[in-house]
Amino acid sequence: MHETHADKACRLFTEGLNCAQSVFVAFCDVTGMDENTAMRLSSSFGAGMGRMREVCGACSAMFMIAGLLYGLEPGFDEAQKAAHYARIQELAAAFKAEHGTIVCRELLKGLRVTSTPTPEKRTEQYYKVRPCIRFVRTAAEVMDRYLEAHPVPASGDDVAKV
Repeated sequence: MHETHADKACRLFTEGLNCAQSVFVAFCDVTGMDENTAMRLSSSFGAGMGRMREVCGACSAMFMIAGLLYGLEPGFDEAQKAAHYARIQELAAAFKAEHGTIVCRELLKGLRVTSTPTPEKRTEQYYKVRPCIRFVRTAAEVMDRYLEAHPVPASGDDVAKV
């Protein structure tokens, strides 16, 4: 049976990858990026960007995937730039529709979390209390729905029309 992007992202999260890595690496089959590079590139975005609790890392991963697949190339114009920003806002809105925000500290409101650089130990208790796996799943599902509705343009096509 084929593992879905959401299932793979959740599995990677339970194996210790951060939220951004889990989603970004799960889509390597679509982006064409090797998993090692994807893991390294997305490693800084976990826990709201280096545990600063800013934009949720799972959302950051969606935005990076969208950039790789639909992003601007040299010679872009303002209409293409606006279209890409609209795409990112659409992805953010879909995530917000399910969780109310894309900000890590707001998603974790009510939990005792810090923004120290030292990650928490991934224990059984951590996974019982921490809702992050839901955010990882949502981000992967949102990205899959977007990809289904907006097929990746062939190289050289005008991505602003996507």
